[in-house]
Amino acid sequence: MTTQAPVIEIRNLHKAYGALEVLKGVDITAPKGHVISLIGSSGSGKSTLLRCCNLLEDSQQGEILFKGEPVSWKGDGHNRRPADAGQVLRIRTNLSMVFQQFNLWAHMTILQNVMEAPLTVLKRDRAEVEDAARGYLDKVGIGDKCDAFPAQLSGGQQQRAAIARGLCMEPEALLFDEPTSALDPELEQEVVRVIKDLAAEGRTMIIVTHDMKLAADVSDHVVFLHQGLIEEQGPPETLFGAPSSERLRGFLSATQPA
Repeated sequence: MTTQAPVIEIRNLHKAYGALEVLKGVDITAPKGHVISLIGSSGSGKSTLLRCCNLLEDSQQGEILFKGEPVSWKGDGHNRRPADAGQVLRIRTNLSMVFQQFNLWAHMTILQNVMEAPLTVLKRDRAEVEDAARGYLDKVGIGDKCDAFPAQLSGGQQQRAAIARGLCMEPEALLFDEPTSALDPELEQEVVRVIKDLAAEGRTMIIVTHDMKLAADVSDHVVFLHQGLIEEQGPPETLFGAPSSERLRGFLSATQPA
């Protein structure tokens, strides 16, 4: 039996902004149906790693593979860029990114926001896309907000709309960059419930989060980044229950509610 290639695999990834090294050789694997959480202090490289996965940032060294297919590069070091624009588009459309700040189009209704990318990027049939979009908005609990504009929604509702928009691309994986950090605690829980439901469905996800309870509840594998390197990783019960690294113990005690 052939083993299925991971949806995303990163090998020895290095990323710098000028002289500032943000990622110093990181390996991450996201098998199909697994939830990987990235935790660590601000500046540890979590969000940069996520953006490199989606080719929103260019890395200087290392390999990125999508379903076993390596990204092709041209140039070296700070001049390294993806060599194949078609490949980049195909990978990006299969990795839906959900940002901290929702990024919804203010002049479009919620339904139009969710439909826009499948129509313009994937050129799918409008009736089919509308049907799917309404279904995903129902799924995240805001099916009654189709005709509302983003400004008329709470932050939690806007973030759920952003998740529906990501789902409507029918991606191979969802990438979440601090999906709850811009929200008040009660609105945060609305979004956490949706993410937990998606995890229970067996969707492939990489989640950058400051919410240790979310990481513990939904992850198959947790990665603790410290200053651009993986300090410790493993199943959530080990990382949160019996951390072996002094740095991780310190980080977890600092994130515990008082």
